[in-house]
Amino acid sequence: MGEPGTQTLQQLSATIIVCQRCPRLRTYCRRVARERKRQFRDWDYWGKPVPGFGDGRARLLVVGLAPAAHGGNRTGRVFTGDSSGDWLYRALHRYGFANQPHSASRRDGLRLRGCYVTAAARCAPPANRPTREELANCRSYLEAELALLPRVAVVVVLGRVAWEAWLRAACWWQNGPKPRFRHGSRTRMPDGTVLICSYHPSRQNTNTGRLTRAMWHRIFARARNALGLVATRR
Repeated sequence: MGEPGTQTLQQLSATIIVCQRCPRLRTYCRRVARERKRQFRDWDYWGKPVPGFGDGRARLLVVGLAPAAHGGNRTGRVFTGDSSGDWLYRALHRYGFANQPHSASRRDGLRLRGCYVTAAARCAPPANRPTREELANCRSYLEAELALLPRVAVVVVLGRVAWEAWLRAACWWQNGPKPRFRHGSRTRMPDGTVLICSYHPSRQNTNTGRLTRAMWHRIFARARNALGLVATRR
């Protein structure tokens, strides 16, 4: 049966999967799933909203932008089946948050330890650009995840959209201090949560050198270090 918290996260995931709040995104995701990419023509695409994934007792939360059209929208798991996922899960494995460095499908055996991965938007958006209205439609899901993950002490946001989504969901956008987004910045929020900002590991950033592997590893080394400091102080 699992623990009650895990069951509740599973119920939230079931709700997310059937969401129809954003007609533009649902139309796009279904079209991509129907037409497919030649490289993945033998795949049965997921084509539905993608829930978060990870450990219900997570102390580290990673927030991304949205599923990729031929990544999460194909595999049904966030950050799975694309280059951004390769970067993320290799880093999580390197720093002890995952049991393996690869994420190819929902049945590949990947397990996260003390970590939960989610996104600002749950459907793949055209050109990777959800509208503000679409992000607002998804916000209640991130709010619900935050409520169901009470042990989270460190949050890594991947990109400015994820940064804003977390600040809004956690009620820091209007009711608290709003730290600036800057790659590598670390801010201790008034409730003790540590916020770490990173560029998103998209090809646009990794192929151009805006985000290097060394820069990326420092983010998760910093997250691991922050978790140790939080444990010491609490």
